[in-house]
Amino acid sequence: MRIAFVSSSLPRRCGIATFTSDLMAATRAADPDLSTWVAAIDEPNVVRPYEPEVRWRIRQGHPNSYRAAAAAINDSKVDVVNIQHEFGLYGTWHMAGTESVYEDHLMPFLEELRKPVVTTLHSIPSEPSPSMCEAILSIVELSQQVVVMAATAVDLLATDYDVQEPPIVIPHGMPAIEPHGRIRIKAKLGLEDRTIISTFGLVDPRKGLEYMVEAMPDVVARHPDALYLIAGQTHPNLLRSQGERYRNSLVDTVERLGLRDHVSFIDQYIAQRDIVDLLLATDVYVTPYLDPRQITSGTLAYAMGAGKAIVSTEYIHAKEALGEGRGILIGFRNADQLASAVNSILASDERKQTLEHMAYAYAREMTWPKLGRRWVELMSRAAAADTTRPRPRKAVAGSSRRLHD
Repeated sequence: MRIAFVSSSLPRRCGIATFTSDLMAATRAADPDLSTWVAAIDEPNVVRPYEPEVRWRIRQGHPNSYRAAAAAINDSKVDVVNIQHEFGLYGTWHMAGTESVYEDHLMPFLEELRKPVVTTLHSIPSEPSPSMCEAILSIVELSQQVVVMAATAVDLLATDYDVQEPPIVIPHGMPAIEPHGRIRIKAKLGLEDRTIISTFGLVDPRKGLEYMVEAMPDVVARHPDALYLIAGQTHPNLLRSQGERYRNSLVDTVERLGLRDHVSFIDQYIAQRDIVDLLLATDVYVTPYLDPRQITSGTLAYAMGAGKAIVSTEYIHAKEALGEGRGILIGFRNADQLASAVNSILASDERKQTLEHMAYAYAREMTWPKLGRRWVELMSRAAAADTTRPRPRKAVAGSSRRLHD
């Protein structure tokens, strides 16, 4: 079987690129005879070197480039296409009067393509604008199968998009991690005498990192050896538009609160092996994210896979993953609640170990080796579809009404 993945691609520093790289490796491990090719989405005016598996390039923001890539895939021996969908990769926004309208560049691709399609939805906005709703409904209509990463996303598609046939739920994958070696890895990092709280990933204001920084004085008052590690580079899009304004504001807050010895920044793009080491050294992992509608978080998945005690704001993915006592959920933009939750974990070894064990047990079935087999089975079924063109799904009841509400 030959699969073409349409996505951003490493070395582009993008969460979707990392996810796709992990997914391709997992499917190849599950089926060594499988071939994976990539149609890589590049930002405008960027040319980067890629591995040989990148067969096609798409210029982000140019709809004709998407259409041309579909035509090239049609002429190839590809059996099935997997689209990793995130709105910013497949369209642009412009103002029409006072309304922001999404211009969908995936539609030209899907209209041109004559191969079976499996589409992964990485974000599903609640209460979508008509243009965003139309983009999602066109994906549902023109894909053989749609995949989401959380059960809550199934309900969201039904209630906010009138999609009645449920998509397939395949959780966000994570490496198979053995959750031990904290003392050894702390020593390796030169942090053997510290209690480590951490957050990793591309840095931008949507992460709410300032609230954890503001929580640190209360944490340090009870745990003087506490260190909050913020690991990751500034998001490239933010860097282009605003430079290091956000990171500098975090540094200013650290200085103002006298936390120089208790908050540190690892300002670099972090390879997976280093992420795993950081997580294994961590005592409490924190995702203080600000968007309640976020339906997936790769960093949260990794932290659960490493068996961490986790504190998170109650965005959609966190509510589902950390429910039933697998973590501590708090309100948004609330440094006091962050401090209280972190302190409650650090004050009780028993509670900390219970959270770690519950998170790890939940995540054991979501490792890439196990999910790779599920993805191969799904792609195989789609590739076997007797079609030269994606067939409309029957379950988009009410879509015409929805688009004109």
